[in-house]
Amino acid sequence: MLEIKEIKQMLLRTESSKLYLADYPEMLRQKVLGSPALQPMLAEIRAEAEALLATAIPELSYTLFRIYFERGTRMEYETAYFNRRNRLRTFGLLAWLEPDNLVFRDALCDTLWAVCDEYTWCVPAHLAGEAENDPALPEGSIAAGKEVPAATIDLFSAETAFALAELLHLHGDNLPQLVRKRVISEVLHRVLIPFTERSFFWEESKHNWAAVCAGSVGAAALYILDNAEDTAVVLARVLPAMDSFLSGYPADGACTEGYGYWQYGFGFYVYFADLLKTRTGGALDLLAEPKIRQIAMFQQKAFLDDCHTVSFSDTRTVAGVFMGLSHYLHARFEEVDIPSRSYEAAYMEDHCYRWASSLRNLIWQHGETEGQPWRPASYYLPEAQWLISRHESQGRRFVFAAKGGHNDEPHNHNDVGNFILFAEGTTLLADMGSGQYTSGYFGPERYNILCNASFGHSVPIINGMAQSPGAQHRAADVQMESGEQTETFSLDLAQVYADNSLLQLKRRFTWTKTSQPVLMLEDSYQFASPPESVTERFITPLKPRIEEDAVILSSDQAALRIVFDNKLLAPEIQELQHKAHRGRLVTFYALDFAVLRTEQNMKLSLRFELSGG
Repeated sequence: MLEIKEIKQMLLRTESSKLYLADYPEMLRQKVLGSPALQPMLAEIRAEAEALLATAIPELSYTLFRIYFERGTRMEYETAYFNRRNRLRTFGLLAWLEPDNLVFRDALCDTLWAVCDEYTWCVPAHLAGEAENDPALPEGSIAAGKEVPAATIDLFSAETAFALAELLHLHGDNLPQLVRKRVISEVLHRVLIPFTERSFFWEESKHNWAAVCAGSVGAAALYILDNAEDTAVVLARVLPAMDSFLSGYPADGACTEGYGYWQYGFGFYVYFADLLKTRTGGALDLLAEPKIRQIAMFQQKAFLDDCHTVSFSDTRTVAGVFMGLSHYLHARFEEVDIPSRSYEAAYMEDHCYRWASSLRNLIWQHGETEGQPWRPASYYLPEAQWLISRHESQGRRFVFAAKGGHNDEPHNHNDVGNFILFAEGTTLLADMGSGQYTSGYFGPERYNILCNASFGHSVPIINGMAQSPGAQHRAADVQMESGEQTETFSLDLAQVYADNSLLQLKRRFTWTKTSQPVLMLEDSYQFASPPESVTERFITPLKPRIEEDAVILSSDQAALRIVFDNKLLAPEIQELQHKAHRGRLVTFYALDFAVLRTEQNMKLSLRFELSGG
C-alpha cells in the first residue's frame, strides 16, 4: 500500500496542469469531428440535443423523491434524475464540439446550475435514510464554522463529481467563471471533502461499486484539487478501494455480476487508470496488474453472437459494446478483440446517460479500425465455472453456454447448472437476465422474483423445491473436457438444494459441434429414499409445441427439437411473465418435464437438436 508521501512524489513528476485526455482538447475535437466512423454517433447526439432543447429541465421534486421510500419503486425519481444527466452529457459534448454555438453552451450552463441545485446527487435507493444530511449538527459547529459533510457518496454522486470535473477541464475558459467556481465548490463539498472525513462501505467492496465510486472520486480529485498534497491524500484512499475491486475478479477474468457490470465497473477502473497514469507520468499504472489482461478479454467471451449476451446474473440479454473502451483495451492488450462496429452501443442505450463512457466512445475510437464479428471459439472460465462455446457450420452460428458457480455471487441468481442454447440470432433456451430494480429486488424478497429464483432458470425442481441462496450452495466435482468436435461439462448440483434426502445430482452436458449441433443432457439422481416429485425445467422465450416424443421450439431463423422418453417424462407448458430491468413485461415459457415414476436412483436424458431456419 502506497503512503501519501510516495503518491505525492509521483504526482510532482508532472505538471498539475498536464492534460489528461491524450491530446489537447482542440486536437481531440478536430479528430472527432473529422472521423467518418463517428459521424453516425455524432448525428445521434445532435438529434438528441434538438429534442432536449424543446423540453424543460425536469424538476426533482419532493413528491418524486419520497416515492421510493413509500412504494419501493425507483423509476419515477430516476427518470427525471437521469434526464438531467442526459442533458449534461449531450450539451457537454456538443458545446465542446461546437464552441461557437451559444445555444449549446447556455443549455450546458443551465444544466450545470441545475445539477448544483440538487438536494442530493445520490438516488433515493442508495441513501441510508430519507435525509441526505445528518440533521444533528455537531456541538458548536455553527460558531466554529464547521461543515457537516454529506452523509452518502453513492455510484451516481461520485459519477456526477467525475463528470462535472472533466467537463470543466474539457471546456476551460469557454464556461463562465461563476459557473466554474460553483461547480468546483459543489464537487468539493458534496464528494471530495466528505470522502476525506469518513469511510464508506464500498471501499472494501469486491464488485462494481468499488471501481465506480473510488475511480470517480479519484478522477474528480485529479481534475479539481490544485496541489499534490491534497490529491495524494485522496488517492491514498482510492487506490486500496481499486485493489479491493480487482480482488473480486477471479484469475480467469470473469465478471460474475454479468457483462453489463463488466462494462460498468471495469470501464470506470480503466477510465481512472488512464487518468492516473497520465497524471503520474506512468509511475502509477493500474493496468499493469497481471490479472487485467484476462479481465480485459472477458468482453469477447461474454456474447452469444452479435449483441446477444451470455446473460447469467444481472445483465441485459441484448447489449451494445462500448467501442471506445474496446479500442483502448486492444491498444493495450493485443489479445483483446475489436468487435464489429455493427455491435456498437447506441448513444441512447445507456439509460443512466453516463458522461465518462460517452466521451470516451468518441475520443478513444480508432476510426480506421472496422473490427470483426465474434469468433467461433470455446471458452472455459475455471474459477467462475462458465463454459461458452460458439460454433459455426456452413455459415450458420450456434452457441451453448452453461455455468456452475455458487448462489452467493455478486448480483446473485440461484442458477447453478443453468444453460443457454442459441442459434442464428434466436435464443432457444434462455437466461432471463436482470429484472426491474426495486427495494424488494435487493432485499428479502429477492428470491421470490422469477428471474432471481431457480424457478426462472433451466434447472431441476426437487420435491417442489427451488435452489437455495448462499455460498455453501455451490457446484461440486466440476469437470470440463474439450475436444475438436465435442465438449463435456459436468457438475454435481446436490449441494445447491436444501434437501437432505438428495445425495447426488450429477448434471452432464455433452455438446457435439456438427452441421446440426446436438446437446445431450443427462441428470443422474441419488436419493436416500424415493422423492415425491422431480421436474426437469427449461426456460424459453418461444412457445413450445408438444409432439408424442419431442417438443419443438422454432422461429423463422432457427429451431430446437427436444427429444425425450415419453414413458419416463411428461411435458407441460406454463406461461411466465418477467419484468425486465426497465419495467418492460416479457413473456417466457417454462417447459416442465415431470418424472412419471420417481425412484431412489434415476438417470434422465434429453436430447436437444439444433438447426438453422
